[in-house]
Amino acid sequence: MDVAFQVSQFPDGRAPASPHFWRAFWTPFAAAVVVALLSGCNQQSAERQTSEPSTEPQVVKTVCGMEMVAIPAGQFVMGSDQGSIDTKPAHPVKVDGFLMDRYEMTQEIYERVTGTNPSRRKNPKNPVEQVTWSAAAKFCNARSLQEGRKPCYDTNSWVCDFSANGYRLPTEAEWEYACRAGDSGQSNFGDSPDGLKSIAWFEGNSQSKPHPVGQRKPNSWGLYDMEGNVWEWCNDFYGAKYYRQSPQDNPHGPDEGEKRVLRGGAWSSSAANCSPWVRNCDEAGVTDICLTMDSNGFRCVRQK
Repeated sequence: MDVAFQVSQFPDGRAPASPHFWRAFWTPFAAAVVVALLSGCNQQSAERQTSEPSTEPQVVKTVCGMEMVAIPAGQFVMGSDQGSIDTKPAHPVKVDGFLMDRYEMTQEIYERVTGTNPSRRKNPKNPVEQVTWSAAAKFCNARSLQEGRKPCYDTNSWVCDFSANGYRLPTEAEWEYACRAGDSGQSNFGDSPDGLKSIAWFEGNSQSKPHPVGQRKPNSWGLYDMEGNVWEWCNDFYGAKYYRQSPQDNPHGPDEGEKRVLRGGAWSSSAANCSPWVRNCDEAGVTDICLTMDSNGFRCVRQK
């Protein structure tokens, strides 16, 4: 667009520059201003991208169809001094990074891998339940072999090889760390049971039954149903006094015991028992004829 200039004289008699002069001057000047502005915007945008990384969870889809979330290495305070005796003392723990199933293991995927479904309430999208600890460990081995990975469990001794690249059950420390997702409070839902309803199925909203996975809100690391729906088996033997001598780096639980740990609460649990630090336990069920509660399920972890 041409710019109109009024031609007149300066007080000292000099003639102003011609309109052609101003056009010649204005065009490159304006272009330089625009380039500078755009460059500044682009630089600010790049700086925002660098200083404000995406908070979306890093998700990996595995061969069996289950999605896994990358859990970063870190440290947290495990347990609670306000809980029962087996949650004391609260103590610092460091955990290496790992991958964890985004959802509780479903009946659909469990049956696809093993050919069986022990659940009392059959629904393909529900978490598998009424599953023993040993059955969950066997599933981990079968899932590992399906992907050409080294199984973690010796099914004679039930010892877990933590150096293997296959699937296993999470340690208690890994489970609580993933459940808290960076939250150092006593719960992930505040002081009111109403806050739990948005993230978990428990006695306050479950209608006395488990529900399909992934219907409640995930935690800040993208994990669903970490509280409620079904209790989740951990790899550890249960030890009521274990926290008193637990190592700080990647604790694996006692070397032996009569029962294995369960975490997270279930559809039949009170709000208090769905807190991240609450501990439960049950017989491992090392024979095929053993039965367990219809509120016991699991999810897998593996190395990154």
